[in-house]
Amino acid sequence: MKPLDGNVGEAALVRLLDDVYTFAMAGPRLHEDWTQDVLAVLERRVTDPRGWRVMEWQCDRAVRVAGHPSYPFGTLVAQDIRAGVHPITEGAAVELLASLTQEWSFEAYPLRSRADRDDVLTDARTVLARFGPGAGYWSSSDLARTSTSPDFLVGRLEGGRSFTEHVMDVGLIAVSSDEVGVFWSFDAN
Repeated sequence: MKPLDGNVGEAALVRLLDDVYTFAMAGPRLHEDWTQDVLAVLERRVTDPRGWRVMEWQCDRAVRVAGHPSYPFGTLVAQDIRAGVHPITEGAAVELLASLTQEWSFEAYPLRSRADRDDVLTDARTVLARFGPGAGYWSSSDLARTSTSPDFLVGRLEGGRSFTEHVMDVGLIAVSSDEVGVFWSFDAN
């Protein structure tokens, strides 16, 4: 596999998640227990090892600066992460990341009806390629409770265990031997 060009990967990330209430950030993998690295990303204690842009809504900035660095995420510990996510396949991870591109809580089939569906799926594959072929993926979606390969394109995208104070949120975690990525979408109603 050819190394992912940072400009190509970051451009795909911006096309995917710039218009929706999302969080997307990667950080280094420094611990055997990857949940520790995910917590470091959520709390913004690390920076992206490749220098890619962080996707987060600036309206949340005041709360983060005022002493809650993980906002909109709640105060979490590693056990919260482990208990709230379920393993999924790489194919399901691509579909989930692509599905986060729209206001999934308002649309029954956000991605399935898009005219640019194939382009969105290609961008999702491009973003996740940075984690390499041996990466592991986890989702907070209830759809992943009973299957490691839920079809995130067939029906309504479902939240699961909430990691925020929002009505609903759904996320994807990517873990490689040297990086973790956190991609989350929120229903802020």
